[in-house]
Amino acid sequence: MPALAIPLTPMTARLMAPLRRYGLIIAVFAMLAIGTASLLRAQIEGNNRGVPPIDSSGSFEVTNVTVDVASKSSDAARQAGWREAQRRAWRALWAKMVGGVAPNLSDSALDGIVSAVSVEEEFIGPHRYIARLGVLFDRARAGQLLGITGNIARSAPMLVIPVQWIGSTPQSFETRTEWQQAWARFRAGNSAIDYVRPTGTGADPLLLNVMQAGRPGRGWWRMLLDQYGAADVVVPEVRLAWRYPGGPVVGHFAVRHGPDGVTLASFVLRVNTDAALPKLLDEGVRRIDLALVQAMADGRLRPDPSLVIEPEATEEELAALPIEEAPDQLQLDAPSATTQSFTLQIDTPDSGAVAAAEGQLRAMFGVRSLAMGSLAIGGTSVYRIGYDGNLDALRTALAARGWQVDSTGNGLLIRKARGGGQ
Repeated sequence: MPALAIPLTPMTARLMAPLRRYGLIIAVFAMLAIGTASLLRAQIEGNNRGVPPIDSSGSFEVTNVTVDVASKSSDAARQAGWREAQRRAWRALWAKMVGGVAPNLSDSALDGIVSAVSVEEEFIGPHRYIARLGVLFDRARAGQLLGITGNIARSAPMLVIPVQWIGSTPQSFETRTEWQQAWARFRAGNSAIDYVRPTGTGADPLLLNVMQAGRPGRGWWRMLLDQYGAADVVVPEVRLAWRYPGGPVVGHFAVRHGPDGVTLASFVLRVNTDAALPKLLDEGVRRIDLALVQAMADGRLRPDPSLVIEPEATEEELAALPIEEAPDQLQLDAPSATTQSFTLQIDTPDSGAVAAAEGQLRAMFGVRSLAMGSLAIGGTSVYRIGYDGNLDALRTALAARGWQVDSTGNGLLIRKARGGGQ
């Protein structure tokens, strides 16, 4: 059956034109709505963001412990390498915390105070084990042997928003970055800075984006800090540049503090290969932490008072406020020692001019008193004025109010300037 064809007459074209136009508008709005919803959903969903921080407890950490051990098998060499790493780490920790030569501890005693061994780099052969390890010591148990008790003084909780620049593109929690992973690897328990490190999941990409990291307004910051349980904010930044693909990598590091973005430290690090990028970023995190600790010691890391949300007073607190009784009569300020008295002759052509002149003079700043000496309607009335200042100052003040002023010995003759305002 042939399709039904509608002849396109001028009348039909006029009837169909609005339908085409409205249909196009509806399609555009539908595409915008779908695109906006997809953008928001993509900004908070996906598996390419979010790095939970590792252990933030107060363990003592010794890194870069190198071992090279040979044994009858690969497993035996690896176990012997870890034992040797614990012994070397214990000597290094004692030298750092106490000084001098560390007492010898048995392997079983070291097993009791070592909480974990982290592998930074390792090579395993049939009979040989070569590695660079990190050793974590339990703070409570190792602290008793080191003679260290109590907790170290720490800063106020600092919200961390790491920003990474590659070229002209900045990224924070929008996607998972190497810089965010470096901050997640950092063991903050040994630092005097109390870091609050978001994971980058959920609403973090929307709330803690690059634009928020540079926003100085306090209102939104107060809400964010209260939501994340922090009292202040630090923004560590890194700008990465490759000399050529796979070649040397240069990192320009800086750390900014507070909503105003005050730069506390900046430095440049370089590695020879792209494979060493994690080491570059880990060293950048370590140096930024040292800079923040130094800033806290110098008193430059104090939280901004404008970020503190003052709680509203309760009814009990308001009732406990002392009530002061107001005096029965208000005490007027006495004339100051600089008040001087002058004779003022005023041109008063009618009664309205008298009232207007008195009102203007009494409203002038610095006038303490105004008393009439003689009234002359249609002539010149004489007043006595008390003024905080000398005669020149009074002349200048009257001229600024639109009066024409002439000197008369210890007084002034004033008349309304032609065309002058009040």
